[in-house]
Amino acid sequence: MIIGIDASRANRKRKSGTEWYAFYLIKQLALIDKDNQYILYTDEPLAPDLVNLDPLGDWINEELYDTDGYQIIRSPHNNFRGKVLTWSFGYLWTHLRLSWEMLFHRPDVLFVPSHVLPLIHPRRSVVTIHDVGFERDDLLYPKSSLGPNDKFKKRLVNLLVRVFTRGRFGANVRDYLTWSTLYALKRASKIITVSKFSQQEVIDVYKKELPLKCFEKINVIHNGYSRECYKVIDDQPAIDKVLNKYGITRPFIFYLGRLERKKNTPRLVEAFGMMQQKIQGYTLVLTGRASFGYEEVEYMISEYRLDSKVLKTGWVSEFDLPYIFNGASAFIFPSHYEGFGIPLLEAMACNVPIAASNVAPIEEVAGDAALYFDPASAQSISDSLFRVLTDEKLANDLRAKGLARVEKFGWEITAAATLEVLKKA
Repeated sequence: MIIGIDASRANRKRKSGTEWYAFYLIKQLALIDKDNQYILYTDEPLAPDLVNLDPLGDWINEELYDTDGYQIIRSPHNNFRGKVLTWSFGYLWTHLRLSWEMLFHRPDVLFVPSHVLPLIHPRRSVVTIHDVGFERDDLLYPKSSLGPNDKFKKRLVNLLVRVFTRGRFGANVRDYLTWSTLYALKRASKIITVSKFSQQEVIDVYKKELPLKCFEKINVIHNGYSRECYKVIDDQPAIDKVLNKYGITRPFIFYLGRLERKKNTPRLVEAFGMMQQKIQGYTLVLTGRASFGYEEVEYMISEYRLDSKVLKTGWVSEFDLPYIFNGASAFIFPSHYEGFGIPLLEAMACNVPIAASNVAPIEEVAGDAALYFDPASAQSISDSLFRVLTDEKLANDLRAKGLARVEKFGWEITAAATLEVLKKA
């Protein structure tokens, strides 16, 4: 069987949640599956970390192609190859370029590790829907337009989208998320959600619009984490070296994720500012890219005069993240909405006590290994942080529970379950 995978997100240089999900599934499928052939579809040549899928093989540092034009991939079972689908436009690669490929050279099964299924696709197609938070709160997501920067072309694209969707949707981020999710639910042969919460959300949001059969094909498969990267590190000089690289001083509270309204980062900064009245000496380290609502983060930093207390590192490579986790006094995860929350697993694996939002998906992941707070209340966040930082018995209890709970998760577990879905698609 030939399994095609949309690897465009896995191939991005600066990965976050969905990109890491796609990346590690590919890595694990290469390890566990010797029976099927794989084609990785990308919009640009594969990076070395996807070319070299065999951990025991020689490292390839250059782009090599076979006589059929496929990019050569070194995999444990020699059953992976890449196909670069070049596209001169900066948008609609999946719906147009990947669709063109599916029209003439479709695999037996297509796996898209996100919600965007190409317009033309094999009958056996599998899509992962990570969450539908955009349906729950408009204020957490941008309403920016999609398409070219030229105003005339932008209006033309919007008009074409309106015609194509019979007036229901426009060419903007919010409409695109809804349309592409509905399209995947209708057309994919199997759907994966990363939590039971996301599965139920999909049903609750779209049950009035779609028939029951669209939801019967949903499979819940939890995300994992890299056991090789995220673990307890006892090498303090190595930890200090990484901390110094980013200007991080101990003690500090660690946050990993986009700096945005959805992740509740502005209120986290507010809560940290409030905590200064009870306990000082800590730095709040915010690691991640700025996104929708970032200006609110800057406002809170200014409002509470925290310029010297809040450190924004920007995006950090996965090689350095485990050291930052291991150097932290606590990990904070204040999201309004999540589909899963991979950083929770990484924190547990690194033996860091966690304070987190009391929302269903986070509780599904962290269980009893986190101290929960109300994400809508800066006071609740502040009080929980104070408890984790000052109650040594509580912190040690959370650490122990985290190490035990994280054993239930792993990318190898995720990949094995995903492979079974691909076989049955």
